[in-house]
Amino acid sequence: MIRINKNESPIPALDEEILKEIISNSDFNFYPDEEYDAFINAYANYYQLSPNQISAANGSDEWIQKCMIALPDGPVLTLNPDFFMYTAYAHQINRPIHYVDAEQDYTFSLDKIKNEIRRIKPAFFIMSVPHNPSGIQYSPEFLEEISELMKEIGGYFVIDEAYLDFGDAYEIELKDHIIQMRTLSKAFALAGLRVGIVISTKKTIQTLNSIAHPYPLNTLTLTIATALFNDKNLVSSLLNRQRQLCVKLRTIFENNVSDIINVLPSKTNFVLTYGNLAQDLGKYIYSKGFLPRFYDEPNMKQTVRYSIATEPQLEDLEKVVKEWRQRYDLSKSKIN
Repeated sequence: MIRINKNESPIPALDEEILKEIISNSDFNFYPDEEYDAFINAYANYYQLSPNQISAANGSDEWIQKCMIALPDGPVLTLNPDFFMYTAYAHQINRPIHYVDAEQDYTFSLDKIKNEIRRIKPAFFIMSVPHNPSGIQYSPEFLEEISELMKEIGGYFVIDEAYLDFGDAYEIELKDHIIQMRTLSKAFALAGLRVGIVISTKKTIQTLNSIAHPYPLNTLTLTIATALFNDKNLVSSLLNRQRQLCVKLRTIFENNVSDIINVLPSKTNFVLTYGNLAQDLGKYIYSKGFLPRFYDEPNMKQTVRYSIATEPQLEDLEKVVKEWRQRYDLSKSKIN
């Protein structure tokens, strides 16, 4: 079964020879103080940030958990649907969580978000940008309005940028109430190493790290991640290849089924489909050896999500989609 349900990278970040060299040169008998600093500096240099604006931990999941624990008391507000771990970690520490529901087309109303912020006055508002599971990237102006309102009520705005390297770069001024979360699990193909990043002001980084572990990441993880970001040509090549796979995936669904199934415009490494025929297509694809993401949530029952795969696997997937399409009358109108 080809797994296209977890938004993972189908290609590795580094080849075996580079990995062998990293392992052989790593000092596993020492604590990774220097390795941590080296990674922070490499990441900061790549994104042209100051090292004191950045901190790293065991995946962005840990940063979500730290936000739930370290940020001021009060409810959290998020979108429905969005990344399910926001809810899981809120429940873990009994922090109240509220939701802004999506429209029927899985977009979100800025006015509704702002109204809920004013009503609930959350300690922080968290959303993924680009959005998971829709794949839509909301504009900098959209985010700026939320940021200003959260500042006005004295709360934090947590922007989960797990998929940003597939989308459009944007700038938002770093302020104490803004936290940007990133990961090396998606575009950088290091999901198994569990590296999560936060970017904010020095003051807010200190707040989040008030509950930090002394060594949040191990030597091997840090040295591999550092080697990747120290080689800008390698990073550029990796990202270009990932983006090409994203274009190929989107094209498969847009060209073959978007007239009868809703295919959302994605700025990520996955595509979300919905409508009366989406489940039928998903089940057919599953029967042919691909595992897409099906949802149990009531508001996601008619959706199926597909992640990128290797070039040959995507070629096979396209054949399967075309086979399914031949079963239907080409003149059939789209069912919304």
